Amino acid sequence: MPYYSFDLVVGEEFKNQGGIILEDIEVASDRAVQLATELSQVKPELQSKGCAVRVTDRDHKEVYRTPLDPVPAWRR
Repeated sequence: MPYYSFDLVVGEEFKNQGGIILEDIEVASDRAVQLATELSQVKPELQSKGCAVRVTDRDHKEVYRTPLDPVPAWRR
């Protein structure tokens, strides 16, 4: 099973939020969305600033990114 790392993206800065071995990218992306939701609740000052959670693989290649302030359904 692959190892994924999670970073909080604030502007050009990447703040490590930890890593974990998961089944695949689908599970990792679900974890990223969950982390983004938790961070937006714990740190509301990060909302509306373009912050995101990114997922990287073992080779540090970005494989997924989700915003902390997701686009509302009515704007999609």
